[in-house]
Amino acid sequence: MSIDLPFIWVGLIAFAVLAYVLLDGFDLGIGILFPFLADREERHLAMNTIAPVWDGNETWLVLGGGGLFAVFPLAYAIVMPALYPLIIAMLLGLIFRGVAFEFVHRTRRMQGFWELGFWGGSLVAAIAQGMALGALVQGIAVEGRAYAGGSWDWLTPFSALTALALVVGYALLGATWLILKTEGATLARARRFAMPLGVALIALIGAVSLATPFLRPEYLERWFGWPSGAWSAVVPILLALAVWQLWTGLRHQEDHRRPFLATVAIFILSYAGLGVSFYPNLVPPALTIAEAAAPTSSLLFLLVGAALLIPMILAYTAYSYWVFRGKVGPADGYH
Repeated sequence: MSIDLPFIWVGLIAFAVLAYVLLDGFDLGIGILFPFLADREERHLAMNTIAPVWDGNETWLVLGGGGLFAVFPLAYAIVMPALYPLIIAMLLGLIFRGVAFEFVHRTRRMQGFWELGFWGGSLVAAIAQGMALGALVQGIAVEGRAYAGGSWDWLTPFSALTALALVVGYALLGATWLILKTEGATLARARRFAMPLGVALIALIGAVSLATPFLRPEYLERWFGWPSGAWSAVVPILLALAVWQLWTGLRHQEDHRRPFLATVAIFILSYAGLGVSFYPNLVPPALTIAEAAAPTSSLLFLLVGAALLIPMILAYTAYSYWVFRGKVGPADGYH
């Protein structure tokens, strides 16, 4: 019985990217919501809810990007030239956000500047990620084994729509995280944010979902053909259940966990929908997982390292969240 190493690796990289989106998503969401919080004290309280974990969350981005380079070098060589401006913007946003996070508590004279930097860096990173996602879903022009498109192929109405959806989604993750981690006026404000953000996110997911099948014939076949459409229908059904859980969680004032868990479920199911559209391609429309993979010997060698590394990352991530579990109050601080 042969082992499908490229399939195993695409699963590991997909997991790393999903872990990054979920874990760093609420970090970025806190930054996006930053200007809308009541005052400086509340903004700093929101930062303290993520202070113990925010930098560790970005480990998954390194793992996903590094894994793509090592395991699917052809895909990396095609995707990077297509998305260079967005990747650079994302990295600059994340760097500036990280610097702002550290400096905002260590200065008085420029505290407003660094608060603005925390918001701006979070927003720029989220927009860049959303536009990169939209550009990838649309498909990347490939000729031979190289990118054949233009410098601005990533800038389209569809990529702008996916960017807006991701920004709203991250903001909802941030709001529901504050519901989970805070009390009193901050919790009440986060709950008021979450309701309209949830409605907006569902509308945007609906718009993206309706547009995606008509971008490429293979997408249309996977979602509406037979019998593939019957299996694909599981995703929107489960998504509807997750939306219902979000709604009921927000309606019940004493329920602080369900809104966040339901939002996480919405992200996971949306991500599964992308998998339905993409498979078996790694880079739409024509570069398959098998074609993009490195030689078998390289995949096997790297898999040994991943088998040791990924459990370690999961263990220290879980331990960090366990140690810093519970509500965070104004008197608590990690800086």
